[in-house]
This record gives sequence, C-alpha cells and structure tokens, in this order.
Amino acid sequence: MTEQQSVFLAKSRIKANDLEHKRKVSFNIQKYNDSVVKGKQQFDHLETARQKAKNIKWKTIERLDKYLEQFEARFTANGGKVIWAENKEEAQQAILQICREKNTRQVVKAKSMVTEEIHLNDFLAKNGIESVETDLGEYIQQLDGEPPYHIVTPAMHKSKEDVARVFHDKLGTEPNLTPPEITKIAREKLRQKYISAEVGVTGGNFLLADIGAVCVTENEGNARLCSTFPQTLISVVGIEKMLPSVNDLHLFWPLLATYGTGQQLTVYNSILSGPRKADETDGPTEMYVILLDNGRTNLLRREVRESMYCIRCGSCLNACPVYKNIGGHAYGATYSGPIGSVITPHMDGLEEYKHLSFASSLCGNCTEVCPLKINIHGMLLENRAIMVDMRLNDNMENFSWALWKRAMLSRRLLNMAGAGIKDKVVNKVFKESWCKDRSKLEFAERSFNKMWKERTV
Repeated sequence: MTEQQSVFLAKSRIKANDLEHKRKVSFNIQKYNDSVVKGKQQFDHLETARQKAKNIKWKTIERLDKYLEQFEARFTANGGKVIWAENKEEAQQAILQICREKNTRQVVKAKSMVTEEIHLNDFLAKNGIESVETDLGEYIQQLDGEPPYHIVTPAMHKSKEDVARVFHDKLGTEPNLTPPEITKIAREKLRQKYISAEVGVTGGNFLLADIGAVCVTENEGNARLCSTFPQTLISVVGIEKMLPSVNDLHLFWPLLATYGTGQQLTVYNSILSGPRKADETDGPTEMYVILLDNGRTNLLRREVRESMYCIRCGSCLNACPVYKNIGGHAYGATYSGPIGSVITPHMDGLEEYKHLSFASSLCGNCTEVCPLKINIHGMLLENRAIMVDMRLNDNMENFSWALWKRAMLSRRLLNMAGAGIKDKVVNKVFKESWCKDRSKLEFAERSFNKMWKERTV
C-alpha cells in the first residue's frame, strides 16, 4: 500500500463518520442541485447542446497541436508573450523569473485550479513573494491554511459560522459575523492588495485559437481587478482548455454556468487578448500566457483521452456518492471527485494514485450529469485495467481474484462449500474492509441453486 493510499483511507474513514461534515456538504450540494434544475430551463434542446459541445471538444483535442500553434501566433501578434511549460517546475520558474524582473513583492491571484496544481502560493512564499487569493472562497481557504475543497466552490465544507470563526482567528474580527459583514471585510482587505500588487495571476476557463485570447469566467469581479490593476498579468492555463473559435462561447459559457453554479450565465465573463493597446486606458502593459502540460499529454496517449474534454464545472463531484461522503480533501490531490480520480493517476503518477480509480461505486451518475457527456465511470474502469496491465497491483490481490474467479465460475465448487465455510472465509478475508464497520456476513444454509433443484425435482 502506497503512502497516498494510506492517507486516503485514513481521511476517508474520518470523514465518512463525520455527521456534521455530511450535513454541511449535503446542504450546499442541495442548493446547487436546486439551482441547476432552473438553469437547465434556458436550453430548448439541452441534449443537443451537450452533444454539440462534446463534438467541438473532440475536434479540438484531435487537432490540439494545430490549435495551440494558432493560439500562440495570434496571441503573440496581439502583443502578448507565450511560455510553454512541460511540468509544474518549469511553470514555477517562468513565473518567478517574471516576478523578479518586475521586482515583485506581492501577487494578486484570481481563482485558478491550475495554479493550485503547480502549488504556486507556497512556491512564491518560499521565494519571498506574497501571493494573495482574491476569490472569497479561496481567500477563506488561504486564511485557514487549507487547499480548495471543491473545483468550483472552494469552501463548500464550511458553514457561515465556520467562516466567521476563521476571520475571527486570522484577522481579529468580531466573532459571529454575518455573511454580508464577512464579505465587506474581505472586500476592504483585498482592495488594497489590488492597488499595491505588481503582478496579477489568473487561470483560464477557455483558450480561443482563432483570436488568440484567454477567457476567464467568475462571479465576483476579482479576476477583472487582478487583470486590470497590476502592470503585469500572467495567465496559467492547461493546454486542454482550447476552443477553436470565439463563436463557440455562446454554447460553452451557458453550459459551464448552468452545470457549475446553476446560473444562465456567470456574472463576469472576460476575454483577455493581450496587453493594453495605445488607445486603451486600463489593463496590463505586459501579458504572459503559460501553456501548461504537466502530464496532460499522458491523457492523450491513453484510453482516457476523453477526460481532456472536461470544462471543470464540478457537476460530477456534486453527483458522486463517494465525494459526498468523504469530501474533497480526502483525495489528497488538486482535482478530486470522479474526474480527479480519472486524471490524477496520469498527471501525478500511476503508482502513487492508482487507488483513486477504485474509490468509486461505478454508479454512472458522474457520466449522467456531465455537460459534455464524458464517459467518466467508463474511464475509471479503463484506469483499473491499465493498473492491472502494468502489474501495479500486488501478487496477493492477483491470487485472490484468480481464486474468486475460479470459484464463481464453478457451480460445483460453490455447492461444496457450505454456509459455515463461506461465512468463515468471507468474514476473515474481509475482516478489515467490511466487518470493521458492519455486521458479519451470514450466508443462507441453502443456496438459491439448491432450492431451485428441490423445487423442480
């Protein structure tokens, strides 16, 4: 058992028995579910929209190299600069070099899972640069010393009382503040950061190949401030976020909003195509886009290629019975839930994260709710097959399944083993995984096979 698997099992056991944690998550997910039902009503033909979006992403990923080159050419022509990063270390060093050239002491950062992926905040802190999260949920998590709990809703596991406690402990505010009071204090604290920061950092929800631009979708306006006040803007974006054309946004923006938060459209949608022009009054004087691979081409080479279609709406997390029981932090990875269990082993190491693909009931609800109809639970099965083909499972597991298969394929062997033998074997073999939290299994004295024979004689 790997270290990551041990940590996953330990955290899962704690959270699965934490009733207060379940209450908070269930409450927030139910609010999301209610909103999504309303958001879907904006589509006359929802299934057609989903299939069309999937077809567009299929075309994009099949020609990703061409679209990336087109994006670079257009963005460079707009006055921007493109940096290709093969891994997180290259991305970190590129950002550090830019910051040092600008004598940067402080960075303001919009919500971005890809910067969580490269651990940007910790890296900059080690190099004497303060990186401030400006999204309210991310700001709460940063104050509390925690990573995001959810792809879209970073502090989903916290109640308003929990947030008030964090502000009291970390900022010295009055205890038991109301949500409006908390928001007002966060706004006051962050406004000064926008003004003093030398560099702004964003992620990107989409890349547009035809016009060479980065799309940023948000609900608070903080990303616009991060990309407007600082003189230098850095957008770190995964290569899979590509779309062929700006004309595709009329489909992808509503789908992302509906399945992400239940809105018809998010409040702020920005298209950043480079530094400000001579006749423009605001915006950065320099803009960089870092195109991050960091294991994404591993996904292209395998049977889980379809996972590159993901637009990070988080709907599969909200639908997953496993996620709803153990929460986002138990996964021990940047991307949690079903889609995280698919991509993390290929991006962060098959050996260390192979267990995530087995942490699923395979109910298929993740596939059902995905706006792009990605076959998520099918890819979880593909991952399991890859692990076996690569012999990443141990010999005892192989022997156990071989024995199980032999027994299950033989009616004679099953009939030879009476209920007492079956009880002992199963309850001993699964003593830790089953009996620790449940009652022992008890087999009937007469199997269905025996009863059927007695009936037909």
